[in-house]
Amino acid sequence: MALVRKGARRITVDGAAYRWRLRGRPTYGQGMVWSPLTYAVELADSPGTTLVVTTDQPHPGNWLGSTAAPLLPSHVAESIRTARAGGWTPGVHGSPFRLDRSQRFVPFH
Repeated sequence: MALVRKGARRITVDGAAYRWRLRGRPTYGQGMVWSPLTYAVELADSPGTTLVVTTDQPHPGNWLGSTAAPLLPSHVAESIRTARAGGWTPGVHGSPFRLDRSQRFVPFH
């Protein structure tokens, strides 16, 4: 499954060009701060397997006003490197590779 190009940002990590994107509007669970922010990454020119990263912070567009730190390109680059080290092969087609970084996420109650 390829990412929608509209709203995707480019990043180069270790010489490879990627595109990454987060949802503009939160899902219902993200809006209620029951689930954390997620974003997707793929190779820019020849997408294969998509990397889906679950963060440890709320979606910035959540409906309850929970403070969300900005998602920085350095965080995206770190996630790409971690996923590559963990077996993500972005040039090969297949099911999305999931990287969970939500250990510190505390849902709103």
